[in-house]
Amino acid sequence: MAAAAGGAAGRPWRVIPRPVLETVLHNHALHPRVPQPLLLHGPRGVGKSTLLLNRLLPQWSDPPHYAAFVDFLHPAPTSPAHATAAPWSLLADSTPPTLPSLRLQLESALEELTRAAVLKGAVGSKDVLAALSRSHGLHTALSRLAGPAAGRGRGTSSVPVLWARAVLAATSSARGEDPTFRIGEGDAANCSMEETAYMQEAMAALRVAKELLRMQEGWRKEALREMNRTGRFSRPLVNSATDWPCLLLDVLSGAAEVDFFQPKLVLNNVDVLKRATCEDETMVPAAMYHDSFIWRVIALGANEQCLPVFMSTSDGYYSSQAFVDFGFPNIFISRETFGWTQQEAKLHMVSEFFSEKEWKVVDEILGTNTRHLSEIYMLKQKASRPEVLHDTNIEEIVDTYLAHLQVSVVNPAMETALSMVQKFASDVREGKIPENRLSFGAPWRHPPRTDNPDTSYKWAKIQLMDFVQSFVNAEFGLNYLADDSLEILDDPAAVAMMEVGLLYQQREPSFMRPITRGIQRCLARWLVQQRLELNLQESISFLWQRAIRGRSYRHLMKEVGYKLRQENSLVSRSDE
Repeated sequence: MAAAAGGAAGRPWRVIPRPVLETVLHNHALHPRVPQPLLLHGPRGVGKSTLLLNRLLPQWSDPPHYAAFVDFLHPAPTSPAHATAAPWSLLADSTPPTLPSLRLQLESALEELTRAAVLKGAVGSKDVLAALSRSHGLHTALSRLAGPAAGRGRGTSSVPVLWARAVLAATSSARGEDPTFRIGEGDAANCSMEETAYMQEAMAALRVAKELLRMQEGWRKEALREMNRTGRFSRPLVNSATDWPCLLLDVLSGAAEVDFFQPKLVLNNVDVLKRATCEDETMVPAAMYHDSFIWRVIALGANEQCLPVFMSTSDGYYSSQAFVDFGFPNIFISRETFGWTQQEAKLHMVSEFFSEKEWKVVDEILGTNTRHLSEIYMLKQKASRPEVLHDTNIEEIVDTYLAHLQVSVVNPAMETALSMVQKFASDVREGKIPENRLSFGAPWRHPPRTDNPDTSYKWAKIQLMDFVQSFVNAEFGLNYLADDSLEILDDPAAVAMMEVGLLYQQREPSFMRPITRGIQRCLARWLVQQRLELNLQESISFLWQRAIRGRSYRHLMKEVGYKLRQENSLVSRSDE
């Protein structure tokens, strides 16, 4: 549903409401505290980000509602144009974001939300101390913050006394120089002196809490370095990286109140956080930071209830495997959406954006993916310009668009997938792959025994071509839970194509399929092109692979008629 400006001769693209899904999400957001986070997931291009940015966030930012929106893929998505900028594949062309920058983005959003709570009078110094005391030992760090006076009275100073001294010192000084937790000139214009003093004390308490947790994290830096060096895992060490954002979540959840202060946290493209890079040896890896933060959000909701947390993603990992990794099948509130059905798309598109004849062509070739439709409509609007090379004929426009997808999306993603399969071969040689993934008869059981890059590349290419060929034979859709075998999830080619974002592993029904029909056509074109480029020896190797060790996933197609049922089942589950 990405919005796009239309040409002078046609109507501009508009964001079309999704009443059922909007109502489900909005009803969840109306609760001040909830026991579970909500996971909004689905293939890329079905309008999740646009729905949040254009339809829901304006309502959630109207007092008494306050929303912190964090888009890990874009620094500051403030307009619908950012929704169109997201890459089709999960691997962006640019350098992956770093964990420190994403961490700062998350913490800054929560700090702004906490600042709003303080200015509303919903958070005080005692609330911050209570949240800190539940999960942290404070005496030593507070003694250092409180100064020499605390040292002279070590035997009699309790944590509340030390806390009061540290907050008083922060109130009367510029400790931390953090502009977020300071009251500006116009923030307390209509408040009494007592109310202003209460807010100043709360701001000082938050500065003290932030400095205290940073101090404790600093004490663990060498232990973190050792953990990263040895590859071991320590939950307290990993949790130290997420102490500050989780403390703010705890404070905000306690301050939430109906019709007074109702905060929400929206994490868009949360999968980017899991894949971020981090070169600092004294910081936890990005995947551990991601898991720790989500674990603690789940724990806060289960134990005391948490403010509504929405996580949006296009990664198929969150449709199935995340529920297993984080505990049990209902650990999140799952809302999976696949965009429009064929009937809904036709209702919205025909006559307003496409003629009946044009729609038949677009629907047959590209399907009903919303971003495909918006991008095709933009090309149609621009087709009359003299500098544009394609014709105004809809078939020519669609063919040009498919060529663009092939060159800019599918081919680079498949090259990345090839490198992943090559890495799998290297890991097999080094003994990093467990034996149960190399079971007898597996097509990938015998990678090259040498580390020759050319041999490894040819093997990986044949493996990927073999998988795509078997996928074509299975009509581009597999039920990965059929026979309860999960065998396809061991296939390195399938895993690689899911990781680059060309395939989507959906939750219900449990199909693995290309993210769109347009991407599906490009995958078939990629296979044809690769077969044409094979020399005689490579062609023999590929045919031998198909005949002797080739993949066959047709048994994962439930029964005859699968293709028709798949098309009919690709509807949003948000109305359940």
